[in-house]
Amino acid sequence: MRVGSVASRPMARPSFRSPKGTRDILPGEAERQRALVNTFADSARKAGFGHVITPMFEELGVFKRLGESTDVVTKEMYDFVAKDNNRYALRPELTASVVRAFVQHRPQIPWKVWYEGPQFRYERPQAGRYRQFSQIGVEALGTDDPSLDADVIALGWNFYSQLGLNEVTLMVNSLGDPTCRPAYLEALTRYFETRRSQLSEQSQHTLLVNPLRVLDSKREQDQSIIDEAPVMVDHLSDETAEHFGGVRRLLDRMEIPYEISPRLVRGLDYYTRTTFEFASHALEGSQNAVGGGGRYDSLASDLGGPDTPGIGFALGVDRILLACDAEGVFDAPSSLVDVFLIDVTGGDEAAMISQALMVSGIACDRAYDARSMRAQFRAADKSGAAFAVIIGEDEVENGQATIRSLRGDDREQTTVATHLLTEELHKRLSTT
Repeated sequence: MRVGSVASRPMARPSFRSPKGTRDILPGEAERQRALVNTFADSARKAGFGHVITPMFEELGVFKRLGESTDVVTKEMYDFVAKDNNRYALRPELTASVVRAFVQHRPQIPWKVWYEGPQFRYERPQAGRYRQFSQIGVEALGTDDPSLDADVIALGWNFYSQLGLNEVTLMVNSLGDPTCRPAYLEALTRYFETRRSQLSEQSQHTLLVNPLRVLDSKREQDQSIIDEAPVMVDHLSDETAEHFGGVRRLLDRMEIPYEISPRLVRGLDYYTRTTFEFASHALEGSQNAVGGGGRYDSLASDLGGPDTPGIGFALGVDRILLACDAEGVFDAPSSLVDVFLIDVTGGDEAAMISQALMVSGIACDRAYDARSMRAQFRAADKSGAAFAVIIGEDEVENGQATIRSLRGDDREQTTVATHLLTEELHKRLSTT
């Protein structure tokens, strides 16, 4: 090496991690999420909702209709200019996308659909809140019948019950309509103006843009002022009050308990009349909402379609699973496979048998790399499978396989003919 030269060092390989506010959902927990979605899908199907899938990004204008005063629009959207020079945004929520699809395709009404999938918001990550998050939900467009409001709310309520959640509270409110909301907003603005100096700096700014959004503040400084503010239910028109009364009457008859929450405004500007939220008391702190929704009777026309009333809800998958953890229900699956194949003859037999088992509907796995029988049994125990199928030289010679129980105190072994193996495993798994 020449004097003064520096010895070259190999460059360190980059160490990549998931972006801040996102995370990898690994096997086990991913299956748990899929099971939750499947449970919801079955509930929605039984209630007459079809599955809809919309793009993960839309023209930016679709989401601008969420309200210029909302943080979702002003601070949290991931928007970008694409190669076609148009401006798009990753969807921060799904209602606007579904209503855009309704306006574009003009399906027969009432149009009842359910959805699931990821959404994206640039916000401060915290427990149960990520920058990429999943929601399940429904939207129903084409009628303002209060019966539909009650049916939609009941679907959400019953879904939580199916999961085993017992500490969920339903809160309902009415935000009025264009005939009565202006007078309420005027009264609300007058009240907040008299208390402006006592509001937080953020709420003082919100007051200039949309006084209704101040009611949604979770900042401690604002709470006593919000508690004394005028409430919308005291300013409802006769028609809107009758609609809200119809929703409550039906919830009573369905024996679905609820609380009237006059400060409930939800987080987006398109809501009108019925609004509701589900909160889990098993979760600590103010971030205990596990879902909510309401009416958005002008959103279709805002997106270029005919005046079409609609109602829906979105339920947060991550928050729901946190609530399930807190209540000790809806656990992750204990095993991803039913049977583990142990083959000490080279692996070919295991490959053939696993193919036959999977075709018959039995979940199975096996070891590779010609590992020892002891190592394969360790892998079988870790797999969580109920049974091991052992294939040795004697079994191959006699056209047989040995079934061994991997769970419980009795680890009995039984040898069966290979052509009867699938039938025998189905019998055993049906009683396990």
